[in-house]
Amino acid sequence: MLMRAPKESGSWTWDLDDLAEPGLESILVIAGRMSAVLEAYDLLAPASLEWDWSDAGKGILNVSCRLNIGARPLGDPALPDRLRACRPTGNPQAEIGGILVLGSGAWFDAKGARHEEYRLVELLLSSNELGIWAELSVFHDVWGQCDFRGRPQPFIHANNVPRLAAALREIDQVLGVAAEPGEVTFYGRAEGYGLAAPDIIDGLGPDLTNATFG
Repeated sequence: MLMRAPKESGSWTWDLDDLAEPGLESILVIAGRMSAVLEAYDLLAPASLEWDWSDAGKGILNVSCRLNIGARPLGDPALPDRLRACRPTGNPQAEIGGILVLGSGAWFDAKGARHEEYRLVELLLSSNELGIWAELSVFHDVWGQCDFRGRPQPFIHANNVPRLAAALREIDQVLGVAAEPGEVTFYGRAEGYGLAAPDIIDGLGPDLTNATFG
């Protein structure tokens, strides 16, 4: 059973202020470039976009939207207007500050069998008056040297982590910006192009299942 933590077990961020001007068009173009790499490594096939609305005078509004994009490329020039057409009628000044790219990816078990998993990785791009940035997050235990119960999983680790590491390196090259490790959580932290090794005691890592899992 593939377990998903309620918070990320690792994330990587890219500061893109020098790459593009803030704005919806920019983040969709960059999302397309990053997604092309992730899809090539079978980590994320974009299927939908999710976002919240915000108002300069009111902050984040209690309105969220999802758009199924099908085969439409994220860099499609018509896509920003499709997203803006979902603007809540009661807030004509509302703007989109961040886009979450959702879809499925593949992971491989200890025997090398392929499995499809929705939201295997998540890609978030955000833009505001301060700049533009991107974040890639992982939530499942297939990326760790141990599963969330602390049991070592050398074959699962070897069957999955090299592909994630290669994708992260290629995204660095595509963007011309090096990823920085994201926030540390109870479930793990990024280190380089993988997750930090857990503390092993008596052959086991920490048992993280005393929290609620999805």
